[in-house]
Amino acid sequence: MTPTSQAPRDTRILLVDDEPTLLKALARHLEYEGLEVATCESAREALDLLEKERFDVLVSDIAMPGMSGVELLRAVKSSQRHLPVILITGAPDVHSAVQALELGAFKYLLKPIDSKEFVEVVVRAAKLHRLALVKADASSELGGGIVVSSELAALEADFRRAMDSLWMAYQPIIRAQDASIYGYEALLRTRDPVLDNPGKLIGAAERLEQVWPLGRRIREHVAADMANADPRAYVFVNLHPIDLMDPELYGDDSALASIAGRVVLEITERATLDDVKEPAERIAKLRKQGYRIAVDDLGAGYAGLSSFAQLEPDLVKLDMSLIRDVDSSPVKRRLVASMVSLCSDLALMVVAEGIETERERDVLVDLGCHLLQGYRFGRPAEPFSSASW
Repeated sequence: MTPTSQAPRDTRILLVDDEPTLLKALARHLEYEGLEVATCESAREALDLLEKERFDVLVSDIAMPGMSGVELLRAVKSSQRHLPVILITGAPDVHSAVQALELGAFKYLLKPIDSKEFVEVVVRAAKLHRLALVKADASSELGGGIVVSSELAALEADFRRAMDSLWMAYQPIIRAQDASIYGYEALLRTRDPVLDNPGKLIGAAERLEQVWPLGRRIREHVAADMANADPRAYVFVNLHPIDLMDPELYGDDSALASIAGRVVLEITERATLDDVKEPAERIAKLRKQGYRIAVDDLGAGYAGLSSFAQLEPDLVKLDMSLIRDVDSSPVKRRLVASMVSLCSDLALMVVAEGIETERERDVLVDLGCHLLQGYRFGRPAEPFSSASW
């Protein structure tokens, strides 16, 4: 049998585990693939080594005396944010898994570890680490985001053209209890050949400091489209954190003001509210106008529980990474069950989005999710579409 790894040359892996037998076994799997491996039996020892030597991937057990793998992850991300960290455990629990997600762990693996999967995950992490370093070097070499005037002018032209071709697609959100339509999520679309997806258009708006005009245009489209929707249906509208600073959002004559009672404003947990002045007060104003608030991408963000303190949401949307293959992942099922239980205790509705299969749907219904969204029920479409079960 020959090695199958295609890891970058001189790939170096640091393994950390207080069980010498497992440490040696994992090292053998990686060394067989031609990877260079260093091992440590404690997190403190690993931190010392990381200060002296370069590594492409860090693999650590979670439950270790003195300093846990999660604490090691936190320490590493504060100094080497590009370094992928893979956590392994023989006793998965919700707290450590949520912490791992929030702190940016590359992967969360359960013991006993499948050797083939382990090697594949490590090699992929090493490749992505090299790519991240190349991108960082290129950004530094090119001036870190400084845009020359000709490039800026071209981007402005692209942005104006994309704004003119902007339209909204609507994906149904259904009630788990009876499969009826609760509402729709409004999803940004453009027919522009250059800024041809939401990420590119939003990125351009950020670089050009045009987030407010983009947000206003989106809300205008939603308001117009909702005139043709079932009057009982809610609409979920995504807000960029910078939108919260836009005075137009709070005006009585703003695009969505007349239908505020049917609008759920989504703010992603992936973003930070650090640059928003008085976020709690701003959210309170929106709620007073009749809007409801949702935290999107729960479980994958940077904001953590601070989102709840600042936003006091009415709904939470579980991140797609938790939903994918939830039917075959005991860890994900435990995580979702715990989140649903905690949210229910706080009187928050839970939306599971990204559902693609019947088995995922059935598991999430059994776990108590209130609302369901995903290709299983309907793809984003123009105009409002019916939903299947």
